[in-house]
Amino acid sequence: MNLYEKVVKKEEKIAVIGLGYVGMPIAVAFARKVNVIGFDLNTHKIEQYINGIDPTNEVGNEAIKETTVDFTSDETKLKEAKFYVVAVPTPINADKTPNLSPIERVSATIGRNLTKGSIVVYESTVYPGVTEDICIPILEKESGLKCGIDFKVGYSPERINPGDKVHRLENITKIVSGMDNESLEEIAKVYELVVEVGVHRASSIKVAEAAKVVENSQRDINIAFMNELAIVFDRMNIDTKEVIEAMNTKWNSLKFYPGLVGGHCIGVDPYYFIYEAEKLGYHSQIILSGRKINDGMGEFVAEAIIKKLILANKVVKQSKVAILGITFKENTPDTRNTKVVDIIERLKEYGIEPIIVDPVADKVEAKNEYGIEMVDINDIQEIDCLVLATAHDEFKEMNLDKIESFYGDFDNKEKILIDIKSILDRTQVEEKGFSYWRL
Repeated sequence: MNLYEKVVKKEEKIAVIGLGYVGMPIAVAFARKVNVIGFDLNTHKIEQYINGIDPTNEVGNEAIKETTVDFTSDETKLKEAKFYVVAVPTPINADKTPNLSPIERVSATIGRNLTKGSIVVYESTVYPGVTEDICIPILEKESGLKCGIDFKVGYSPERINPGDKVHRLENITKIVSGMDNESLEEIAKVYELVVEVGVHRASSIKVAEAAKVVENSQRDINIAFMNELAIVFDRMNIDTKEVIEAMNTKWNSLKFYPGLVGGHCIGVDPYYFIYEAEKLGYHSQIILSGRKINDGMGEFVAEAIIKKLILANKVVKQSKVAILGITFKENTPDTRNTKVVDIIERLKEYGIEPIIVDPVADKVEAKNEYGIEMVDINDIQEIDCLVLATAHDEFKEMNLDKIESFYGDFDNKEKILIDIKSILDRTQVEEKGFSYWRL
């Protein structure tokens, strides 16, 4: 009997390591079919899950309350599992090089608890070669076991889209790979338990690793192109959104829009690809250029705010600015690598301490990561400038009368409204007389 059959018969368990926006939905999905251990070092997060609270908002409190996942922060529980799914973050260092510490640490943790006959599948974003060249040696060293003989390894990149209620784990084709045909088939069958649309079997682990960094790099480049257009059109005094809407009438338009590109995938993955390419003597041109454009968009927006304040005869240092939204993406609590912080930091250089409002954001994470204290939206008053930075549903539903109530008592032409996500109807805003700018 192979491992897949033992897992299905609940004779062996799956362990999901790293219970964030990616790992937790996977653990919950598997737990509907098989026995699952959910492991995370964050004891506070584990307590929340045990108490039926979903801090990620990915599956909801009800699903967490009902799930049979055995949530734990005790690594010795991992000995009870035979099929491991690794979903820890892979961030970048300050110099934009890959930070592999989390994946190295988790490999050591698994290695200490690894038993013969196990399969370890990595989902974390890495550059091609990390699984085989870095993770396997750590697993072998810590376990005393031999890869290929005592245990097998595979790679299956995560494709979960945080905050997206349409494209879910179940209906996104899953790329799977294994170190040999036997492990590939076992890994594929295990994932087919929860991925309804099926899996794509990659020919090697390196192909699967490359597919992940490339699909996010492609998206990054496309957004960078639109951001570059937005910068140029701003100088030409042409509305970028109107240009894109006109362009999108063609059947093969890609329908990308400009914006702040943050988060733990698109804002990070291209650097993994660039790093490995440069190690091999190739200096990236397109990917690196795209990243530079996208990394600079927070500063570009901040400069647009300052310009608007000056044109409205405001004393910049004394201006009150409120920013709605700090998460990297709408309708998700995740603030990791958010580019809204770049706007905040740039405004601070001009002596402006913006007020931050975000009813969706993880307030503890924002405080710990950036030292940002958020206020309630009803506390906004007497401001000079409002910045719509994230397109949360709550913000999209606000009418112009509500927006107008935030400002001080002065002419509407001095009320500055910055709409990064193009949420508002430009005609209506300008009819109200606001000083309006959008990306």
